Amino acid sequence: MKEKLQKIKEEATAAINDVNADLEQIRIKYLGKKGELTSVLRGMGQLSAEERPIVGQIANEVRAYIEEQLASLVEKQKAAATAKKLAAEKIDVTVPGTASSVGKLHPLTKIQREMENIFLNMGFTIAEGPEVEYDYYNFQALNIPENHPARDTQDTFYISDNVLLRSQTSPVQVRTMEKQAPPIRVISPGRVYRSDAVDATHSPLFHQLEGLVVDKGITMGDLKGTLALFAQTMFGSETKIRFRPHHFPFTEPSAEVDVSCFVCGGKGCRLCKGEGWIEILGAGMVHPEVLRNCNIDPDEYSGFAFGMGIERIAMLSYKIDDMRMLYENDIRFLSQF
Repeated sequence: MKEKLQKIKEEATAAINDVNADLEQIRIKYLGKKGELTSVLRGMGQLSAEERPIVGQIANEVRAYIEEQLASLVEKQKAAATAKKLAAEKIDVTVPGTASSVGKLHPLTKIQREMENIFLNMGFTIAEGPEVEYDYYNFQALNIPENHPARDTQDTFYISDNVLLRSQTSPVQVRTMEKQAPPIRVISPGRVYRSDAVDATHSPLFHQLEGLVVDKGITMGDLKGTLALFAQTMFGSETKIRFRPHHFPFTEPSAEVDVSCFVCGGKGCRLCKGEGWIEILGAGMVHPEVLRNCNIDPDEYSGFAFGMGIERIAMLSYKIDDMRMLYENDIRFLSQF
């Protein structure tokens, strides 16, 4: 039996030193409940009383030896695995890093914020309102009668006879005048909707920024000074503006407002189509009937209003000749801004 124990020790040592050794299988083979060492110990009953302590001591030594060898090899394997992992995860801090792709503001958002900041610096505040609007706020309160062409279903997205997608941000001005007594000085940027076919200069969804001032003694001169300051801040200090007579139901008198071409300085170029002027917005003095609709006495108060397309300002500022490019989300285009 001593010889058998010695043979088990030698075989276990050879198995453990095998580079492809499965340590768990070795443990089971030699130390498990049905292992070879256990099998030897079960036969100790056949030994004499004198031999049992000697064989038992040798068996315990073999068991301890095999367990120690297995534990030692396990630690070596763990250390090797850790070293391999550390080598694989080693970072060379001298190697240039990989730049992350960072997003930026959409050109429309950039222009809108720039426009908002110009008016905020003039003392305006920002007012917001619903995009799904009542006919009253979008048309009736703005002195637009039922037979007006703007009410045509070919021009306006009607949800029902009384509910529509706002075609302008002017309803925000009406809601502001209903809730706030003069003095009023607000701008109302936001999305608007009109039933236009998509082309280089039209879209069924676009963005407007409108402004409203109501107070005692407001004149056309105040309107012109406000818009001149906006144009000079937006397009350059040498920019001039001009008013051309026009008609809007909610303002009287009304005007289309042009700015001198900031590319050619008014001499005529491709951007201004040789005219030297570029139309950017509509404006006028708030119609007395609109003030009455909002419970403001037109004999005591007056005001001016204006509105412009944010897409148009963006296209002029960035020299974009097709509005659709602003909506296509082509990263090659957007990354230029």
